[in-house]
Amino acid sequence: MAETATVRPLPAGEVENWDYEADVVVVGFGIAGVCAAIEAAHSGADVLVLERTGGWGGAAAMSGGFIYLGGGTALQQKLGFEDTAENMEAFLTAALGPGVDKAKIHDYCHNSVEHFDWLVAHGVPFKEEFWGEPGYEPPADQGLMYSGGENAAPFKDLVPPAPRGHLAWTKDKKLGEKGGGYMLMEPLAAKADELGVRHEYDVRLRRLIVDDSGRVVGVAATRYGKPVQVRARRGVVLATGSFAYNHEMVLRFAPKIAGRPTATVEEHDGIGIQVAQALGADLAHMDATEVALVVDPQLVARGILVNGHGQRFVTEDTYAGRMGQAVLQDQDNKAYLVIDELALEEAMETQSSLSFLRVAPTWVAETVAELESDMGLPERTLQSTIDLYNHHAQQGSDPFLHKKSEWVKPIRTPLGAYDLRGYTGGFTLGGLRTDLDSRVLHVSGDPIPGLYAAGRVTSGICAGGYASGCSLGDGSFYGRRAGVSAAKQL
Repeated sequence: MAETATVRPLPAGEVENWDYEADVVVVGFGIAGVCAAIEAAHSGADVLVLERTGGWGGAAAMSGGFIYLGGGTALQQKLGFEDTAENMEAFLTAALGPGVDKAKIHDYCHNSVEHFDWLVAHGVPFKEEFWGEPGYEPPADQGLMYSGGENAAPFKDLVPPAPRGHLAWTKDKKLGEKGGGYMLMEPLAAKADELGVRHEYDVRLRRLIVDDSGRVVGVAATRYGKPVQVRARRGVVLATGSFAYNHEMVLRFAPKIAGRPTATVEEHDGIGIQVAQALGADLAHMDATEVALVVDPQLVARGILVNGHGQRFVTEDTYAGRMGQAVLQDQDNKAYLVIDELALEEAMETQSSLSFLRVAPTWVAETVAELESDMGLPERTLQSTIDLYNHHAQQGSDPFLHKKSEWVKPIRTPLGAYDLRGYTGGFTLGGLRTDLDSRVLHVSGDPIPGLYAAGRVTSGICAGGYASGCSLGDGSFYGRRAGVSAAKQL
């Protein structure tokens, strides 16, 4: 009860003095927050950003930096790829479901080209080079790649594939330190500063402040443990990130990723969701998660993934996040990669951003039967799987899971296998339910006056599935909407 009480709204009448004031108060200085701040400033508002760490960036700056965009962006056209908003919408509806917010996907896809142009106009650079190999991200500074399994089964036969993973150009790229996410955030933070956006660091959100009518009029926070009261004359924008590092919330809503948060930061503790819930905010898709299978896709595409029964269960040339979801959600987090010696040597010679994961297989053997025994699989299971796979691979086909023919080759001996049990980690996708103007919705369906939200604190365009770039994509897009909406509210 005490914990619940701390997030309950503070009546404005109890605030004796305001430490700071602004037209629009943005909480969080990641991708959603910076875009909200820029657009609110463009709309003529006085903007203050509150950030709990010592600087801008958040999870966005630590990420690979993909932004999922399409419909015929200038970068797609320059590199010779045709795409339409309709094809983008059809793919995302199929890949991000079930239960996607179709209105949001339609809105996002049909405004994707404009959003790309906005990012470029605000200083975000994109190198005009395509990377077409399997991988989590390009090994160097290429600006475009497939990032969601668009060119793999089952989607490639449903919708004409187009690469939509747009990556901000990064000099001196360092995985996990300075990648596309940093180069995405740096120019946007500079633009916010240029527009006169103010910021206060080391300020932690605790509660929302409401007036007698129930309208959100400010933020109650702390800095180094001391209370800070911030007045918002027009609106508050929550851009506080996911709940992936709130252990209790993860156990309640998304227990399969408990203890294995990745691709996020510890500040993603769900506080934005909690303070809005205390006002009656509605939630959506709180069980939805993105899951990464931590293995180099260059290796996976050349081998076969099998489960604890020695059976294949997902096409190996698809998006790595789709593989991870299949492993964790459908295979009890048990998976093995089987690859022969020649394919392993070939993979080791290719470029990859995850070359540091290229270690020796867990088991090596001269025969499939020997490998099957060493792996502890039931007798004849792996042998049957490889016999069936090889039977069709002789003709370069995979009628079972439809891997592209370029990756379909018989599994020969000697061979080996990687033990991938437990090699998954992820982050949460669910959060506050918002409308197309980024207004936070009450459980009644009505907007909560004065409250807006964007980014992983909300349930965006994703539901059951994911594609790399969707978080930074809808976070930046609906962050802009939040900034405009809050600035216009008088």
